[in-house]
Amino acid sequence: MTIQPPIPFPSTPDAQVAFHRTELSVILTLYGRMVAAGEWRDYGISHLKDFAVFSVFRRTAENPLYRIEKRPKLRMKQGQYSVVGMDGQILKRGNDLRTVLRVLDKKLIRAVD
Repeated sequence: MTIQPPIPFPSTPDAQVAFHRTELSVILTLYGRMVAAGEWRDYGISHLKDFAVFSVFRRTAENPLYRIEKRPKLRMKQGQYSVVGMDGQILKRGNDLRTVLRVLDKKLIRAVD
């Protein structure tokens, strides 16, 4: 009697990078304040193999105003979080999400006449 090797399981899909619940809480708090101020109207979330993106839109059919990206591979280099503008320019980068999002908080502060 010969012993058969076990049948291998189908390969699992590659792990995707995703935002954690605490990270989404921080992002959605800012998003709610900007919606209340009338600056933002829609958002989209993408979970990809190498990074996760939270895109912010003024209108649904437009290109995103800002992208909040999480790239864990850059954690030890430039920082895993970044805010990218509409033109692709990185506005802020770092390892602390709250600090990185402060660049967008400044957009909320307006002079009162």
